[in-house]
Amino acid sequence: MGKKHKQAPVEHIRTGAEQTELYLPLLEGKRVGMVVNPTSIIGQENSVDSLLKRGVNIVKIFGPEHGFRGNASAGIHVDDDVDAKTGIKAVSLYGKHEKPTAEELADIDIMVFDIQDVGVRFYTYINTLQHVMEACAEHGKELMILDRPNPNGFYVDGPVLDPKFKSGIGLKPIPIVHGLTVAEYAQMLNGEGWLDNKLTCKLQIIKVANYTHDTPYELPVKPSPNLNTTQSILLYPTTCLFEGTYLNLGRGTQFPFTIVGSPALKGKYSFSFTPISIKGMAETPLFMNQVCYGLDLRKYDTDNFRKDKKIKLSWLIELYKASPNKADFFNSKLSNQMGVIERLVGVADFRQQIIAGKSEKEIRASWEPGLSKYKTMRKKYLLYP
Repeated sequence: MGKKHKQAPVEHIRTGAEQTELYLPLLEGKRVGMVVNPTSIIGQENSVDSLLKRGVNIVKIFGPEHGFRGNASAGIHVDDDVDAKTGIKAVSLYGKHEKPTAEELADIDIMVFDIQDVGVRFYTYINTLQHVMEACAEHGKELMILDRPNPNGFYVDGPVLDPKFKSGIGLKPIPIVHGLTVAEYAQMLNGEGWLDNKLTCKLQIIKVANYTHDTPYELPVKPSPNLNTTQSILLYPTTCLFEGTYLNLGRGTQFPFTIVGSPALKGKYSFSFTPISIKGMAETPLFMNQVCYGLDLRKYDTDNFRKDKKIKLSWLIELYKASPNKADFFNSKLSNQMGVIERLVGVADFRQQIIAGKSEKEIRASWEPGLSKYKTMRKKYLLYP
């Protein structure tokens, strides 16, 4: 979990949502729409439930991937509903449409976005943010962002997405680890003219108090069903690349993103695990009910990411070299549980580089000058040191 003495300042971090004294006056007398999920908390309570008690007039809830109360698996279509607890209409932004419609926004004066992100391009909540900003800009609605820390905010790394590989897991030319909080990313979307038709969304930002990009932050709530530990969140920028390979990365176990392997690696690795169907996490994981052999990263010292400020390619390189069926390694036709590696990494040449046996250093060199240009551009939008 990292060295505990570094955690000292964390008690003083106050998320945007917790600083109700700053924004309750701004919501008074307004009809409020909230973009929320289980990470939207004030203290121990969902911010919707908490703000209703404080007299905020919440007329509609919008939920991203996994739904508002968080009971849908990754990638599963989520339908509109009425929230059983509050009776408020809950609109899914991960089903029929990703962008709130004019009709859905008609009875709303201000939208509030309060979702915990993990700072990685292929994590879909920043796409939800973009769609919400576009809808607000088109229909003249203000968007308030209750900002939260980025647990991977201490570094920026990876290739910048080539627009050719734009997809639901990457919409904008940013690197894998973007080094921004949600509000900083919102400023970038506005400032770089990245919203549809170069529109600008009117933003009201409630910043995190006592936060720097370097401040370690352990999430009080898991951000999604398969990111269920601090270890998995810090490994995620690196291990999620295994979604583009014929390997199981712990889906179908209680340790997603922290273990990785396949049946084909039997005899090469002593560590093994068996993925099973787990409702709400992974119903049909790759290699279900088969013994997989590979790497156990649950004890890996994630402080190395802080020191190196880099994602780690050596595990993927190693497992490719160890794989007996190299033609299968990146073949996404083998399973609907696999992603296309180019969409995940965001560039055309990564697959060929691994196959050709290029070193991590050589692969990294190909990410320039894009990565350095992004790092410079990013500085304009920072709200925190």
